[in-house]
Amino acid sequence: MNLSNILFLDIETVPQHPSFDLVPNDWKDLWTKKAESLLRNREQETVESIYGRAGIYAEFGKIICISCGLIQGSGEQKRLVIKSFYGEEEKLVLYEFCEMLRKWADPQKLLCAHNGKEFDFPYLCRRLIINSMPVPFILNTAGKKPWEVSHLDTMELWKFGDFKNYTSLNLLAHVLGIPTPKDDIDGSMVADVYYKERNLKRIAEYCQKDVVTVAQVYLRIVGEALIRTENVEIKS
Repeated sequence: MNLSNILFLDIETVPQHPSFDLVPNDWKDLWTKKAESLLRNREQETVESIYGRAGIYAEFGKIICISCGLIQGSGEQKRLVIKSFYGEEEKLVLYEFCEMLRKWADPQKLLCAHNGKEFDFPYLCRRLIINSMPVPFILNTAGKKPWEVSHLDTMELWKFGDFKNYTSLNLLAHVLGIPTPKDDIDGSMVADVYYKERNLKRIAEYCQKDVVTVAQVYLRIVGEALIRTENVEIKS
């Protein structure tokens, strides 16, 4: 595998609205029906209290940040170059990301994310369609045979065929001895940082760190040397 042919990525998503009270009535009804299945065996929670989880569903959430990383060079001197697309306007974030994909992608290129096949890749495709935008060929799985899909998933690689197992990125990095930067936020806090602080830069920095971790986990799994901290470059 040519490492320079892999684009490592991570996305950050939030609910469409800051709180359930601000959701339009027609969407409140739809979320209520969706939430009914989520509330089973959760007696202490309500449709309103779990609205924060709406961001993980493409029908009720939106993408506010996409961070990508490419490996350049080889051996101990290889570098990871990271670029983020983020902003208030989801359609512009998606457009800029897809323009980058259009210039970069070819039949040899691959996308890699942690739990990407279950979350990142389908979420991106759904939000593109919702925004009336074409789905780039490298993202689209429609009509493709399994071996034609250009997607790698570090969680799937770690499963080794065990479909019952879910392993978080942080746990996998820790068990593989990969140092992860301590951060002041985690995924559960992204919506508050976005709606209460309006701090997209802070969210982008968090997303970038996950991209670094995904790349390092992939390198560890395939037996390659990790990327040195000083060889990680963030492009503006």
